[in-house]
Amino acid sequence: MTSDTPTAKTRILIVEDEAIVACDLQSRLESFGYEVVGIAVSGEQAVRLAAETSPDLALMDIQLRGQRDGIQVAEKLRAENRVGIIFLSAHSTEDMLTRAKLVEPLAYLLKPYQERELKIAIDVALYKRQADGVRDELIRQLEQALAEVRTLSGLIPICAWCRKLRSDNGFWMSVEQYLRAHTEADCTHGICPDCVKKQLAAG
Repeated sequence: MTSDTPTAKTRILIVEDEAIVACDLQSRLESFGYEVVGIAVSGEQAVRLAAETSPDLALMDIQLRGQRDGIQVAEKLRAENRVGIIFLSAHSTEDMLTRAKLVEPLAYLLKPYQERELKIAIDVALYKRQADGVRDELIRQLEQALAEVRTLSGLIPICAWCRKLRSDNGFWMSVEQYLRAHTEADCTHGICPDCVKKQLAAG
């Protein structure tokens, strides 16, 4: 995704309790080509709007009305709605930054910020979100593949006479039965060249 071509699917939730700041932010986002799905002034309202609108990103002030601050709300939005978080705050105390890092935000901008800084932060956040989505899908596919693959390891007891294999519970079974029980493979039968020679020689 390039910075000049935001898609119509890019949906942003504003979480800001100062009306003037929120309206200015909405105007900037819409001028960039993004869709503002709502403005929340409290953590409780942000949680409700996120559930209703499924935004891609939330631009989150840390000081909010209500019982939850922006960091607590961000944690909930990421966990329940997989919303990417960009913090917009006038504060950067060590304690606040430490708490904010634990939420793994896509960016942290200090107020007042320049319009170009905001645009770059959003573009980078969207790129990281897209990359994370690709990574998560690859991990899901890998885990699924690993779950479907069953491998044999360790020593396998084989009878020296009949070539049957002993299972973990002590039962002797044919190679075909053993493979079916311990792998996802199935067997097909044929005659190897050595056995063909033996049969011809015997005949």
